[in-house]
Amino acid sequence: MTQVPVKNGNLDYAIKRYKQKLARSGVPSEAKKHDAYDKPGVRRRKAKKEAMKNARKNERKRRNERD
Repeated sequence: MTQVPVKNGNLDYAIKRYKQKLARSGVPSEAKKHDAYDKPGVRRRKAKKEAMKNARKNERKRRNERD
């Protein structure tokens, strides 16, 4: 369980930090994955699309590093 101490009664800051920690832990994305059943073909297409997106992103990074 993610915990964040409240310092000096600053609850807004503690809530902000809690949300950041929760997002980094991957809990919301994991819950979203298990929300509904995806057919195997849909899962493959989604994975392929994500791989292409990451490949383009990495290629752009490599080009910028060369310059």
